[in-house]
Amino acid sequence: MSEDFTITSTVTLNNGVEMERFGLGVWQAENGEATPAVAAAIKNGYRLIDTAKAYGNEADVRTGIEQGIAEAGIAREDLFITTKLANPDHGYDSTLTNFEGSLERLGLDYVDLYLIHWPVTGKYKDTWKAMEKIYDQGLAKAIGVCNFNQETMEDLLTDANIVPAVDQIELHPLLQQPDMVQYADDHNIHLEAWSPLGGGKVLNNPVIGQIAAKYGKSAAQILIRWSLQMGFTVIPKSVHEQRIIENAQVFDFALTKEDMDLIATLDEHYRTSYWLTSFDWYTGDAK
Repeated sequence: MSEDFTITSTVTLNNGVEMERFGLGVWQAENGEATPAVAAAIKNGYRLIDTAKAYGNEADVRTGIEQGIAEAGIAREDLFITTKLANPDHGYDSTLTNFEGSLERLGLDYVDLYLIHWPVTGKYKDTWKAMEKIYDQGLAKAIGVCNFNQETMEDLLTDANIVPAVDQIELHPLLQQPDMVQYADDHNIHLEAWSPLGGGKVLNNPVIGQIAAKYGKSAAQILIRWSLQMGFTVIPKSVHEQRIIENAQVFDFALTKEDMDLIATLDEHYRTSYWLTSFDWYTGDAK
């Protein structure tokens, strides 16, 4: 694929919608932190903002969007806003109700992408039917999922009328998930990388450090660039404006094939967070 990206480069999803390849994540942005972070990101050229009901900051994101639009002199239509359905809200009627709640907190008439946050056992098929209705009504420009593997995706697709446009999963050089990458490519499902910086273990990896020194870049910038060249949408999180600016300084260089091949050898199936292969609705236990 082309290695010539800009901060507003897009990918065409399987329904024809254009989605930015780079954006801001606001997971763990608390106590009003999301408002200045989102405003700073938009002011500095970001157009994709990713939040979720479970983050508890949709209202703060709304204020940040409003400030960012005013400061950048752009329209809401220039932004790509994503939010997600929380685990306790699965089920057909509950999904519809809780989606309306997200719209209200965000102060929006529609979102660009609505995602199932986790595949809740026994619930996500009914939830997906509601997601399809939301899409058919034009209230979400695209719908998708997070944290679905091949097994849960195959199960979902047995009854789905709409193939998810996006699957947001953990992806970084220590967790490359090649089988899922190939599956998504085969089914025209775009992958979005959460935790693209992979926490301290990835940022402090000596090979990443060596490559960073070669380009005069930070380890974080190398990880972001790797995600872009792998074809993913990448949403690094920060609440500090200088770091938000630095995370976007990845469009003036490209990793060589040799670098990409070297990074490909780093995969060790390392997850930065817990992983649910299923979620027990009744107890909340991970399995």
